[in-house]
Amino acid sequence: MDLRKIKKLIELLEDSALVEMEITEGENTIRLSRAAPMGATMTSLSPQPTMMPSAGDPPVESASSPQPNGETVTSPMVGTFYGSSSPESAPYVSVGSVVKVGDVLGIIEAMKTFNQLQSEVAGTVRVIHKQPGDPVEFGEPLFLIEP
Repeated sequence: MDLRKIKKLIELLEDSALVEMEITEGENTIRLSRAAPMGATMTSLSPQPTMMPSAGDPPVESASSPQPNGETVTSPMVGTFYGSSSPESAPYVSVGSVVKVGDVLGIIEAMKTFNQLQSEVAGTVRVIHKQPGDPVEFGEPLFLIEP
């Protein structure tokens, strides 16, 4: 595949709403993915709606453990999640860790590039949704941080 075709594919990706594309031509394969700006994307958790039983229905019991509230840190790109800089290193954070704005929460590897995932909120890590080496999609929840 020549350089002009690759540049054209990059332009096509930039001009579209696609996050990732893979093209195979003969024995050659090229995979392009759009990287989001560095940093974590934050969304607020909202309580899940519950159904109220009607008069003839048995009562609905709630879950025994309350759901933690906080900010969900989502993946800014497609890639592979890592919780530490190397398999021998301690993880950047664990459940119960207190983080400040700008602290590194983990790394997402995309196309042989390691991108640090930084916290945009201060608080306590309550949930880590992924294990090292897990694939992640754009917008997928990675952490829950309670302010």
